[in-house]
Amino acid sequence: MPSYELSVNNAIHKVEVDAAMPLLWVLRDFVGLTGTKFGCGMAQCGACTVHLDGNPIRSCSYPIASAAGKKITTIEGISENVDHAIQKAWIAMQVPQCGYCQSGQIMSAVALLKRIPKPTDADIDSAMQGNLCRCGTYTRIRSAIHLAAGDLQQKPFRP
Repeated sequence: MPSYELSVNNAIHKVEVDAAMPLLWVLRDFVGLTGTKFGCGMAQCGACTVHLDGNPIRSCSYPIASAAGKKITTIEGISENVDHAIQKAWIAMQVPQCGYCQSGQIMSAVALLKRIPKPTDADIDSAMQGNLCRCGTYTRIRSAIHLAAGDLQQKPFRP
């Protein structure tokens, strides 16, 4: 069985898994980080979104062999105290209903604001289109991203 050294949320983890195992299952079952969710298993819903070298990817279909040597950030790595601007905006706008998709939504929103600090509605719609919310909180998601973008202008962005 191949061995991989992973940098996850600035900590090194060594795992021995099959090269084709999806990153999602390595994170959940071997690293013990369960904030990243399994949704569809086909990279269609966005529930499994994590950052790989700062870019959002769907971890349910991303083989561990391709992730080795790259910086992985999960929802647990966004902030220790739920104090990232996106997380605070999510709470202020009461975005979650069932909450299942929220870690993936937040990961995509953080990546968007890193790329475009003051996104338009079109920027938000484009960046978030791969994240599905069965509860339909898209309007609140957009509002929360705008709120966080305003908040980010007042203080430096922390990835």
